Amino acid sequence: MNKKIAWALLPIILIIGIAFWASCSYKDNDVLPTEDSSEFVNLTDVVPDAILEIRYYGTYNFVGARIDGYEEPTALLTRKAAEALKAVSDDVIAQGYRLKIYDAYRPQKGVDHFVRWAADIQDTKMKPYFYPDLDKSVLFDQEYIMEKSGHTRGSTLDITLFDMETEKELDMGGTFDWFGPESHPDFCGNPLTGEYTGDNSKSPSNPKRSITAEQFEHRMILRRAMEAHGFRALDSEWWHFTLKDEPFPDTYFTFPVRKLQ
Repeated sequence: MNKKIAWALLPIILIIGIAFWASCSYKDNDVLPTEDSSEFVNLTDVVPDAILEIRYYGTYNFVGARIDGYEEPTALLTRKAAEALKAVSDDVIAQGYRLKIYDAYRPQKGVDHFVRWAADIQDTKMKPYFYPDLDKSVLFDQEYIMEKSGHTRGSTLDITLFDMETEKELDMGGTFDWFGPESHPDFCGNPLTGEYTGDNSKSPSNPKRSITAEQFEHRMILRRAMEAHGFRALDSEWWHFTLKDEPFPDTYFTFPVRKLQ
């Protein structure tokens, strides 16, 4: 090939190569990263009645440390998810409850922190509180820890109910971020019908562990309110919900958790 022609074709070859690399780098189920927070809001600006207990800003969580990317104890959501959550809040307030938020948007930096922690098999200081039945080595295989999280898309949150009469969290029969089948919505009941069965056979090392009919119903109160206003539940965590029609299903965000100006 003539050298002049070869040099002229070089930019085209480079562009084709980069495009090919990009198409191989992102599979169909991958999402793209961005720092853009323009479609996010401070959750309490839209839902002023919500109570925040941002566990990953503190040390009472399964890692036992503040999680990377959590710069302030606040909660952020996409505007669309926050507006749907306002309808949930109005619904539960009419029933005598308020929403309590453990986590909402989570930056990828926080997810990466979880991954590094899970890879350090020797760090088990929070095991008695969050995963006493599990060997830490199984957390990846059983998908308690993953390299991508729906929280990074900005329309997922971890949530419970606060009882205005007792001025305490509603008793859900288990703690937030408990790694085990006791956290599954179908533990001791059928979440699709709301029927309590008392079936605790999924509990791996403690068959006597169960939740009561009242605790199961408390989980259902939360689930019914969330589903009625456009959120879908996760089959492994009673506290975890994602907006069904989330605005950024193919994007994960990387900006830190701090109050938006």
